[in-house]
Amino acid sequence: MKRFTVLLAGASAALLYLAVALVFPHYATAATLTEVTGFGANPGNLRMYVYVPGNAQPAPAIVLAMHPCGGSGPGFHSSSEFASLADRYGFIVIYPSASKKGNCFDNWSEASKVRGGQTDPVSLMSMVTYAEQAYHGDPNRVFATGSSSGAMMTNAMLALYPEVFKAGAAFMGVPFTCFPNEAAYQPGGNPAPCVNKTARQWGDLARSANPSYRGPWPRMQLWHGTSDTVVSYAELEEEIKQWTDVNGLGQTPTGTTTPRTGWTLRRYADTSGSVKVEAYSIQGAGHSLPMSGMAAVALDFFGLTGASPSPTPTPTPTVSPSPTPTVSPSPCGVVYTANSWNNGFTAEITITNRGTTPVNGWTVTWTWPGNQKVANAWNATVTQSGTQVTARDAGYNATIAPGAGTGFGFQASYSGTNTAPGQFTLNGAVCALA
Repeated sequence: MKRFTVLLAGASAALLYLAVALVFPHYATAATLTEVTGFGANPGNLRMYVYVPGNAQPAPAIVLAMHPCGGSGPGFHSSSEFASLADRYGFIVIYPSASKKGNCFDNWSEASKVRGGQTDPVSLMSMVTYAEQAYHGDPNRVFATGSSSGAMMTNAMLALYPEVFKAGAAFMGVPFTCFPNEAAYQPGGNPAPCVNKTARQWGDLARSANPSYRGPWPRMQLWHGTSDTVVSYAELEEEIKQWTDVNGLGQTPTGTTTPRTGWTLRRYADTSGSVKVEAYSIQGAGHSLPMSGMAAVALDFFGLTGASPSPTPTPTPTVSPSPTPTVSPSPCGVVYTANSWNNGFTAEITITNRGTTPVNGWTVTWTWPGNQKVANAWNATVTQSGTQVTARDAGYNATIAPGAGTGFGFQASYSGTNTAPGQFTLNGAVCALA
C-alpha cells in the first residue's frame, strides 16, 4: 500500500503541473476545456469536463476519456492527444474526474458491477447523455477509452452498457469484475489480481450484467506494456479472453503483425473478416501508456480518423507552358506488407487518399500473380474469384480524407512463391505502390 501511495503522489504531482500549465497561452487550442455542472444523476460524485472543438461536426462522435489513479480530467486532457485529434476530426471529448481512493474510478464495489448501480458508471452515463443532448452528439458513435484506472472503467462501461458504446480502447486495464471488493484494489501492491479464469468464465461475468442482451457487443482494443509492474502484463490476456468470448471469437488470433518497432498487434476477427478485438503488446514499456501516437491508433479503430471536418483546400491549377500533356499523379497510394511462413501468410494493406476530396466508400482490387487464396480478413470485407480479389470498406472506415489513410489485412494460403501483386486499384483508379 505504501508503494501505491508513493505512486499516486508522484502521479498527482505530475498531473498537477499539467493542470496548472493549462493557463499558459502555449497550451491554447481551437477550443478550451470547460467544466459542466448539473449534468444529471451523479452518485459517483464525479466532475465533468468537456472539450468541444471549434470545428465540431454537426452530429459529433463522443469519446469518453478517463484518467489513471491520482489524475484528473484536466490532467488527462493535457497529457494525452485526444483533444488535438478532436481538433482535427471534429469529435467531442468528455474528461471526467474521479473522487474515490486517491482519485481512482470505482471498479471494485458491488454497485460498479451492475447497471444502474449508484456509483461512477451511472455518473459517466449521465455525462454521455448530457453530451448527446447539449451538443447534439451522435448516439451511434459513442466510444470509451482510458489509462490504468480509466482503462478498467472502459472495460466496465462497455460491459455494463454495450448498447451505448460502439467500441473502446483500454490502456493497461483489467477485465470487468476483476476486483471482488475495495481491499483487492491495490495497484502497485497486488499487480496481477485477475488471472487464471477461462474465457467463458470472463465472458459470463460480462454477460451477467446484461442477461437479456443479445448483442452486438462493442469492439475492444487493448494495450499493455510488457514491463508494467503496476498492473501486470498478464492482465492483457485476461482482457482478451473476456472480449473475444462475448464477441463469439476463439482464442487464436486471425492475424499477428508488428505495426511499429516494439509493437506486437494481435487481431481477432469474426467469420466475415470484421475485427472485433485488437491487442497491442508494447515491448519494454512500463506503466506509461498511452504514449505518443497511440491515441490516433485508437481513434482509427473507432473509425473516427477517416474524415476531417476541416475544409479541403482548393488546389491551385497548374498551367503547362509546353504542349506535352501533363501526367496526373496517382490519386491513391498503397503499401502492401506480407509476413509469410510455410504455405501461409498474413498481409497488411494501407490505402492513402492522395486526392483533394474525401473518398466516401472504397473498393480495392488486385490480381494474384500466383495461387494465393484469402481465408479471412479484418477491417474490410474481402472476396475472391479466381485470382481476382476485391476488398470493400467495413462501414466504420468507409471515408478516407484527403492526405489520410486506412488499413486492412487478411490471412491467406499459397504454394510455391508468394509474389506480391503488381497493381492495386481504388474505386477503379490505379494506385501508386510504395
